[in-house]
Amino acid sequence: MKVKFNYYPGGKRKALTMSYDDGQIFDRKLIEIFNKYGIKGTFNLNSGNFDREPFINSSEIKDLYKNHEVAVHSLNHPYLTLIPLEDLAEQILEDRKNLETLVGYQVRGMAYPFGDYNDILMKSLPSFGIEYSRTTISTRGFKLPNNFLEWHPTCHHNQDLIEKWKEFKNSNDKRQMLLFYVWGHSYEFNNHNNWNAIEEFCKMASSDESVWFATNIEIVDYINALKNLKFSVDRKIITNPSSIPVWIDVDGESVKINSGETVYFK
Repeated sequence: MKVKFNYYPGGKRKALTMSYDDGQIFDRKLIEIFNKYGIKGTFNLNSGNFDREPFINSSEIKDLYKNHEVAVHSLNHPYLTLIPLEDLAEQILEDRKNLETLVGYQVRGMAYPFGDYNDILMKSLPSFGIEYSRTTISTRGFKLPNNFLEWHPTCHHNQDLIEKWKEFKNSNDKRQMLLFYVWGHSYEFNNHNNWNAIEEFCKMASSDESVWFATNIEIVDYINALKNLKFSVDRKIITNPSSIPVWIDVDGESVKINSGETVYFK
């Protein structure tokens, strides 16, 4: 019996996730567009900037980002590789604590301010409760990362987004799970007067029923749930100890394994 990890929820092979930084007031319009088309986003916020222009107000965060993910972007957006470790702990933990107080759930993700990171910073993140962190290095590809703490996106939204999506849509590689990961800042749409571009993209993407729309942490949790499946030596007994259902490929067929379920194959 052959088992492969190449399905997202619902037996889908492709996923889309969006990641936007800084938490300026233009997030309001971007979220309105996302919600209109059912697109999921992760928003990386600097809680030290709340309640002053041009940033959003702390009082609106829970409702504004409902159905999306709020993640760490540091307290005040410094270059994290250029500050003492004591300040690094404050920048991440205080931001995380402030955000958790506002949204009411554990904040476990992050994006590096300015895309600035190194091995020391990256390896320190788990001690601060951070399970993934996004860079600003575009891969132009659709593979899942080898290391979620060094998560390179597919592209910035100004990098031929529509053409790249068409390439993604036409990709028929059934051997792996494909991910289209877009990043940027909502204020860029205002600065460039191209809100129509992101709306066109969201409208196009939402029409594709073969794609799972997810936040960053939903991607991480799902992949970890797949990796945590328990197998007998002959692969005929499979247990899912996680809190979410997963889909796997068994001899070319999509099989759902519910949370806490043990499946037996002949």
